[in-house]
Amino acid sequence: MTPMVHLLLLPLLLSIAGGKDLEEKKGPFENTVLDVPEATPVPYPLFQFQVTDPHVNNFRLSGEGGQDISISKDGWLYLEQPLDWSREEHYIIMVEALADEEVVEGPIYVTINVLDVNNKAPYFNQSVYTAVVRENTPAGSVPFTRVFATDQDDPETPNARLRYSLVSEIPSIRDTKLFQINPDTGEISTTEQGQQLLKAREGIQYARGEDRSIETLKRKFDDYCSVQEVPYEHNPFFTCVQRAEMRRQNLDPLEDPDYTLFVRVQDLEGASQNALSGNSRVQIAVQQNLWKNPGPIRIRENLEETYPLTIAKVQSNDPDARYVLVQKERELKFPFEITQNGEIMVTEKLDRESKERFILVVLAKDENDNEVDPPMEIYVLVDDVNDNAPVCDEETVFEFQENEPVGGLVGELLAHDSDKEGTLNSVLTYTILSQNPPTASKTFSIDESSGAIRTLHLLRRRENAVYNLNVRVSDAEFSTNCKVVVKVIDVNDELPKFEKNDYGNETLTEDTPLGHTLLTIKATDNDDPDTGSSEIQFIISEGNTDDVFAVETDGKGVGYLVLAKPLDFETSPSYRLQIDARNPEPLMESLKYGSESTAFFSVSVIDVDEAPKFSMDILDVTIYENITKGSVLLTVHAKDPEGKEIGYKLDGDTQGWLELDAATGEIRTKEKLDREKVDSFKVTVTAFEKANPEKATERDLHVRLLDVNDNVPKLMETQAFICMKNPKPVLIKAEDSDSDPFSQPFTFSFGTKTGKSPNWELNQVDDTTAELKLKKPPTQDKTFSLPITVKDKAGVGVPQAFEVKVCNCTELGYCYIAPEGAALSYGMGPTIGILAGILGFCVIVFVVVIKRINKKSQRKAQAKGDESNAMM
Repeated sequence: MTPMVHLLLLPLLLSIAGGKDLEEKKGPFENTVLDVPEATPVPYPLFQFQVTDPHVNNFRLSGEGGQDISISKDGWLYLEQPLDWSREEHYIIMVEALADEEVVEGPIYVTINVLDVNNKAPYFNQSVYTAVVRENTPAGSVPFTRVFATDQDDPETPNARLRYSLVSEIPSIRDTKLFQINPDTGEISTTEQGQQLLKAREGIQYARGEDRSIETLKRKFDDYCSVQEVPYEHNPFFTCVQRAEMRRQNLDPLEDPDYTLFVRVQDLEGASQNALSGNSRVQIAVQQNLWKNPGPIRIRENLEETYPLTIAKVQSNDPDARYVLVQKERELKFPFEITQNGEIMVTEKLDRESKERFILVVLAKDENDNEVDPPMEIYVLVDDVNDNAPVCDEETVFEFQENEPVGGLVGELLAHDSDKEGTLNSVLTYTILSQNPPTASKTFSIDESSGAIRTLHLLRRRENAVYNLNVRVSDAEFSTNCKVVVKVIDVNDELPKFEKNDYGNETLTEDTPLGHTLLTIKATDNDDPDTGSSEIQFIISEGNTDDVFAVETDGKGVGYLVLAKPLDFETSPSYRLQIDARNPEPLMESLKYGSESTAFFSVSVIDVDEAPKFSMDILDVTIYENITKGSVLLTVHAKDPEGKEIGYKLDGDTQGWLELDAATGEIRTKEKLDREKVDSFKVTVTAFEKANPEKATERDLHVRLLDVNDNVPKLMETQAFICMKNPKPVLIKAEDSDSDPFSQPFTFSFGTKTGKSPNWELNQVDDTTAELKLKKPPTQDKTFSLPITVKDKAGVGVPQAFEVKVCNCTELGYCYIAPEGAALSYGMGPTIGILAGILGFCVIVFVVVIKRINKKSQRKAQAKGDESNAMM
């Protein structure tokens, strides 16, 4: 573009940008990311770069989008052509600042993200859909067809989020909706009204294996109509039936639909008036459904019939189907079968008391054992008949105290009938047939419906101790005689009496073991033995502070006073116990317990030197790991029973985190705690007498540390490589020393303002792993340093550098590193120097060798002269 065109365009660009402050579109000459909506009218100013070098008089662009994006000499980056998101989502452009065609600043990189706008309407993949639905198809459970639409806008935005709706259905029956569409998936199913009202065209019914030829149709026509003298082909009634049957058998929803649905799809989730839409039609034919459930089937138990007995019939939509009958429950006995004509038969009598409901499952299959209709569950209910007599226990025994008021409840006779509850077959009636011994008037009455037995006059044991009743229990057809025994028990008119009323004194040391028997006590009762009136129970009514003592007894007048809790001289040095003898049966009204039913016993406690006692038996502390150094965890309290001075000590602190004040029992932290090192630990706290350290008591202190979010997730590896020819994704894994809820699952994102990268894609794989994908490989080897932010479940995380090298790879899949030529080549001067050095070295070696040879020759000559002198 010529400089003149630049000058002409500049006012236009500024006027277009007048609605937005120009200062917002200016910035330093550095890497920049710009967001630009697609279809923006052009020319459109994007950004003006401000350089520091005063000699800059031009700019140069290179990279992607060269035909759509330009830059003026004064640094204005602008659009020459509208951008299209569906064609390119982003552009990466290199910008250089020039001074007389020389680069003086840069290069910098500009990333232009193309923002999608809702400018593409959704559309169906078919203009007309066809479907077949059967009668009585369950509402909403199983869709019988589906429509599908697409939208070319950005799928990550509402622009491509589609919503399906049903505009109308034809014909419309009294404004009743027979069909419905899932707004999210486009699946079409019947409504509850459609399940009931959809009907197929009437047709001829064929039996299994029956030929559907014209001859069969003529025969069936003759079965319903009297024989006609008019030939079939000229009989208007027959030809009408023939056409209807051919139309039904060759059902074509495209050519001859029963219903037509008009469906619509809208983007923006259909929630905006500006949503774009598309439309289509669904033509539906209704198909006859012969596969109908005949249940529930009711059959009387013990029915006198010839078996097998047909109780129902089913018919598949496939006339050649074969039928299989199975039971849903896994019972050993299954008295049902099915014929190949679909007749369900019971093979024997049924007993409701054994099983009152059966669930049959009928399967319709083809010759390849494939199901041609959905499995059908049929309930068979067994109706009750009165075939069971009432039953009761062999003997029912009641006890009734003498002299109780007239009308008192003796007891309720329990009987049972196995026939169905809530029917007349199981309603029982009670009647007293006889009484032994007999009396002048009736002694007892019984409620006919409940079996409750009551007295009609006062019972006296001395008159009759036992009554035997014969009670008849009956239903509508059967009856049973039941035996009832009523025992008249003695009234409690005798008091229990101790053998003596004062058992003296006993002395015990306070360390006496639990369960020690202090005393045996005895009492008698003159009421009838083995009754509640003569049974004796011992109760410590006074003096038993903190329930230290207890009495064990068998109820026959002998009791044992035992130690139930530890003695403590400092709390109670002595006890004065009052022990009462009592009967479980109440005394007669005119009688009261007196002194003869009470005894006393004294206990003296002797002091012993005891170890200190802690105020708490369990020492547990739960704290956060970041508790301040020097904080008090717990103050333990112990006391010596004899009041002696005590001290404290701490053992088992392997981490060295705690310290204990020996005088006060205060436990503090002396170092920083770390849950990632130890999440719980145990130490031992000892309280001891200072004068006698052997008298000591220990308690375990359990310390549990709660996690705080003091660690951020860290990348397990910070480097990776990607082959340019086969750019496979890189797996990024992270770990966090914290525990839930400050650990995984992690979230991965780019450490940018938007959390995204123009040329990289980051997808979550699982709780600790993400997948890094390269969208467009570079043209040459390049190393990228990507800021990756990994956040824990609580949202805490920091950006971390992850270095990815994009390179050419060897056949083994590793980056190829070419040998560096510069390291192996030298200039002329260094080469001559090296050769001269080598030559000089050779000369020196040659001189040294010659001198050594000369020295050896001289030595040999001298040796020969010495030999000659010696010989002479």
